[in-house]
Amino acid sequence: MPPADTRVLHLVESLLYWKHQRGYAMSAFIRVLLSLLLCLLPPVGATALEPSTDARPASASVWLLQLNGVVGPASSDYLVRGLEQAAASGAQAVVLQIDTPGGLDLSMRRMITAILGSPIPVIGYVSPSGARAASAGTYLLYSCHIAAMAPATNLGAATPVSLGGVPAIEPESGDDQTSPPSSGSAMERKITNDAVAYIRSLAELRGRNADWAEQAVRDGSSLSAEAALERQVIDLIADDLDQLLVQLDGRVIDLGSRSQTLQLSTAPRFEYQPDWRTEFLAVITNPNVAYLLMLIGIYGLIFEFSNPGFGVPGVLGAISLMIALYALQVLPVSYAGLGLMLIGIGLIVAEAFAPSFGILGIGGAIAFVVGSVMLMDTELPAYQIAVPVIIALGLSTGLVAFGVVAMALRAHNRPQTVGIDAANGQTFHIECLQQGQAMVRFEGELWPVRCPQPLHPGDRVRVQGGAGVHLLVIKLEV
Repeated sequence: MPPADTRVLHLVESLLYWKHQRGYAMSAFIRVLLSLLLCLLPPVGATALEPSTDARPASASVWLLQLNGVVGPASSDYLVRGLEQAAASGAQAVVLQIDTPGGLDLSMRRMITAILGSPIPVIGYVSPSGARAASAGTYLLYSCHIAAMAPATNLGAATPVSLGGVPAIEPESGDDQTSPPSSGSAMERKITNDAVAYIRSLAELRGRNADWAEQAVRDGSSLSAEAALERQVIDLIADDLDQLLVQLDGRVIDLGSRSQTLQLSTAPRFEYQPDWRTEFLAVITNPNVAYLLMLIGIYGLIFEFSNPGFGVPGVLGAISLMIALYALQVLPVSYAGLGLMLIGIGLIVAEAFAPSFGILGIGGAIAFVVGSVMLMDTELPAYQIAVPVIIALGLSTGLVAFGVVAMALRAHNRPQTVGIDAANGQTFHIECLQQGQAMVRFEGELWPVRCPQPLHPGDRVRVQGGAGVHLLVIKLEV
């Protein structure tokens, strides 16, 4: 398979060739699409979308997986498939190197399920120095068979961030009343108690400090590596990977149905790199990219339906929309925001086809911007649409609406021209002679003409004015 950049260039060349063959002027839609494709091209020599080219891992090796950045669908897919392939290759253990500020709850739970079901030991290692396992990272570290940290790292702050958007309501009689009164509304207590029960179950499974885990959820507590070791939150501190594997030699891991003694210091190592699928998921599940793909898809289909037969906008619009819908179904989407966006686009399209002198267009632009702000239902900055993107698309949408209004106003204020006035300056051919009177066809009717020169059928004439029901013309030389 050719590299990703070569495939994209081939697509661009095919579009340009097709446009040249069909003879159409390149539309604004295709220009934008080609610009996006060119922007997505990796630098020369880059292989971001290619699978790892490392040698085949040896059996009984140590697999190294990286969790850097926000926990999301791409990192979840990477970890789950990495654990599956490590087990299938006969790996002795997996070291998960963690440096994350947290992330999405659904992705975190999928990763924890994969760790708990792993037939080989998973070693969570917060590294390098300066790294953290905050929020979702704390849950992941608690779920690992071995929890380790490098010096000058920290973990904790595991309070669910969605609590800030939950409205306050009165407690219900069936709610758990074990949380302190300051914990907030009934809905907040439900979310908090669920998170507490989850992390306590992980702590009890691995024999770690469950009380501090509850503090990390309820109070947002954090610990340094040394304090975490002292309070039995983690199992050991290691300066680097080599020291970690040496310290783990001889340790017995309980895997449920069996026990395994680790011998890692001399075991071969294999670093599992993200492949093209993980990189592709990381791109399309970026909220800004998913947002743009959705708009490209919608506008592409609108352009195709309003100008049937062009082909390219419809095909690319449908593909973009399907990719965007896949991305949105794994992201925390507010359906109220999505509905407002669709209503806004619908009103703008209605303004284009049935001008209302700004009422529909301006209302649509406002609904579109408000829906864009509401689209991502999360307080995580990494999974919110960037404000500059919303502003840019909102302004462009508003300009389209005002452009339609301006054209409608110009058409409304333009003086009406009918009959002879509309024929002034136009060129016609003499269609026939009726009883010696030359006639031309204008607006579906035959009109008599007067000319100082003799006229015959087929002669070209230009209208200079009118006299009663006659058109005054001059004969044009062929």
